[in-house]
Amino acid sequence: MKNAIETLLEWVLILLMVTLTVVVVVAVVYRKLDASLSWYDEVASVLLSWVTYYGAALAALKRKHIGFDTVLLSIPMPARMWAVALSEVLVVGFFVLLAWAGWEVLRVLEGMTLISLTWVPVQFTQSVIPIGAALFIICELASLPEYWRATANGVSFEHAEIEEEIEKAKLS
Repeated sequence: MKNAIETLLEWVLILLMVTLTVVVVVAVVYRKLDASLSWYDEVASVLLSWVTYYGAALAALKRKHIGFDTVLLSIPMPARMWAVALSEVLVVGFFVLLAWAGWEVLRVLEGMTLISLTWVPVQFTQSVIPIGAALFIICELASLPEYWRATANGVSFEHAEIEEEIEKAKLS
């Protein structure tokens, strides 16, 4: 399941980044031709926020957010595992709150549209908040078993990942 989520998020992010790149390049060309596009700023901002939210979920899946493994690993067992559990509860709790708040925002924005593209509902553009938060929770929980094992064994998650890849290479 983790690999399927990772692949899906990678493809979504590739699509979003290519789309953002095309929008920016087209807007620059039009601006150089003295024919600025009225919708460029709004669309580019939305795409950038989508890349941010979905990229954060992918980073959570790979445990690539800023962390303090050295500090965590210096905590003696079993307090170390309690610290991991507490941090997971806090992170997931925050994103549950964010998903709920994002859903409430969508309810408030009902009927509104973008200024430059009046056919695009603002709810669609802002749906990234609850969807991104839910994806972050899923990714955080999907990566938790590996992270838990690595931390319990006193290995930084990054080092455990490297050792796993070395083992895979030896088997190949």
